[in-house]
Amino acid sequence: MISGRYITRSPEETEALGAEVAGTLKSGDRVGLIGELGSGKTRFVRGIANGLGSKGFVKSPSFTIINIYPGGRLPLYHIDLYRICKEGEFYETGLEEFVYGKGISVIEWADRLSGLKDGCTVLVSLSYKGENEREIVIERAGN
Repeated sequence: MISGRYITRSPEETEALGAEVAGTLKSGDRVGLIGELGSGKTRFVRGIANGLGSKGFVKSPSFTIINIYPGGRLPLYHIDLYRICKEGEFYETGLEEFVYGKGISVIEWADRLSGLKDGCTVLVSLSYKGENEREIVIERAGN
């Protein structure tokens, strides 16, 4: 598993890093993404999807809460918690079957629910450093 601090200088570099991470993921892994709006979270997920060989164009699920991308090495569940403010709201959505399923779940705004964040196997923090520059810190759980 790759971990550490990275600087990407284009959306394509952010996607390439996501694809590299995808190569290390296994069934049931949960990837928590933390970062402000515009920090590159969805671009990173696009890279994971490409790395898994998933079908479909990756877009933010801010309004649908979840997008499912089948057809890859493992199914990808792209979850966005931007509009979820309380743990009870999360459990009312029924998303647990995806978060704790056999595919890869990638959860944007994972820090909104501490219990969910703590259960992630990989945490990725993205920071906006400039128009195209991002700082990305990747940690495997327990590190």
